[in-house]
Amino acid sequence: MTRAGAILLALLLAGVAPGMARGAAPSDAYPDIARAYWVEIDNQPIWAGRPDERLPMASLTKLMTALLVAETADLDAVVTVDAAVASETGTRIGLRPGERVQARDLFTAMLVRSANDACRALADWQGGNQARFVARMNARAVALGLRDTHYNDACGHDGPGQYSSVRDLATLAHAALGQPAILAAAAQRDFRFRSVDGRVHAMHSTNALLGIVPGTKGLKTGYTPGAGRCLVALAERDGVRVLAVLLHAPDRWWDSAGLLELAFARARQPRP
Repeated sequence: MTRAGAILLALLLAGVAPGMARGAAPSDAYPDIARAYWVEIDNQPIWAGRPDERLPMASLTKLMTALLVAETADLDAVVTVDAAVASETGTRIGLRPGERVQARDLFTAMLVRSANDACRALADWQGGNQARFVARMNARAVALGLRDTHYNDACGHDGPGQYSSVRDLATLAHAALGQPAILAAAAQRDFRFRSVDGRVHAMHSTNALLGIVPGTKGLKTGYTPGAGRCLVALAERDGVRVLAVLLHAPDRWWDSAGLLELAFARARQPRP
């Protein structure tokens, strides 16, 4: 059990919440929890470890893909799947060449199941091809002020030039939170849709916190051999919003749950 997990267990058993004084600079309170992490309460960072280290971020990449699609695309449009989409590797929902799917269903599948074929279909549709869409992703990263982020793939495969930092991912998450379509999709535990051609696709969310940790609303999971287990977790309780970002987190579910509980406990502490 990691340090944060042990502290969470103590919290649950004793009802005692540690925390640093309000107004203090973010500290690396839980250095063993992940290669890099970031935690904030109501937009204010409270803990961070290696916040600006450039690391692979796996399918957390899809938050940028989702942001661009939500900002510019007609989600009621119909997308035709091509051979490149159908040959995508990693997590997939099994799209077939020539299959026609509403963009909104691809968008939701990309966020619920982290489906690479759904992601690639949206990227190719919106950019004309993946290379042009990735160029738009990098331009949007610059516009958001993401100094430690670069993309060479729309869906999060490992590769040179594909990296971000937990600070940048927190900034990206805030931009994503301004898009209702992203929030609605990321909060779904299960999703089922029928393509225009009549094929049924059913899937369960990759986010194990949904329905388990009270107040969890998403936001995105990721895993590749190079990135390890990654997570952007969002939870809200009693008007308090906690955001946690973890990159290369060996025990991301237990430890992210611990971080969320610790952050909510800190938020409940009386102000000095």
